[in-house]
Amino acid sequence: MDTNKELDALLDVKRKEGAAKFTKEKSKIYADGIASVANSGVLDKALHVGDKAPNFALKNALNQPVSLCSELQNGPVVLTWYRGGWCPYCNITLRYLQERLTEIKKTGATLLALTPELPDNSLSTAEKNNLEFTVLSDVSNTVAEEYGVVFTLTNEVASIYQDAFGLNQVNGNNTNKLPLAATYVIDTNAIIQYAFLDADYRKRAEPSEIVLALQKLK
Repeated sequence: MDTNKELDALLDVKRKEGAAKFTKEKSKIYADGIASVANSGVLDKALHVGDKAPNFALKNALNQPVSLCSELQNGPVVLTWYRGGWCPYCNITLRYLQERLTEIKKTGATLLALTPELPDNSLSTAEKNNLEFTVLSDVSNTVAEEYGVVFTLTNEVASIYQDAFGLNQVNGNNTNKLPLAATYVIDTNAIIQYAFLDADYRKRAEPSEIVLALQKLK
């Protein structure tokens, strides 16, 4: 296995499981949903390498405030979004980031994970995955909007999510908006030095690429 693509290999197992399990109709709904994100302009609107990262302050899973600027005083920040604890691709990614957390910390960086889920739900996700990094609840995608990584689900995908796990209740609103599974490496001057943006929620930033980007900051 290519050690630089270990996370993608894990995600690919889940992608193949989905392809085998879903009906043709459901597969088409999800494929159309990804195409809708790609055509929405969100990938162009999102912040990119060289942009200044907006400061924010959010509550962590224990209801304590965490701000980007205070974290940047200690070193670079890895900022990553996940859709929710209901998303199997997110849980695979969060667990793998936990496995690679020591390498990230060795560079002097802090890992912050943002989710649109309400705090109680983000806490259960952190506990379920034994996460030792900070999970922040970005209710109504307020910070995600500032970073330009928010999109609106198609009605068909939103309906599936609502029926399956109650998306509106999990997020505390009925906007049917989610963030891209975006990842940024932000240097101590609050400048974005690495950006992973993809319309396909089944694809994620490789931790090996994140670590490499952090090492280049030294």
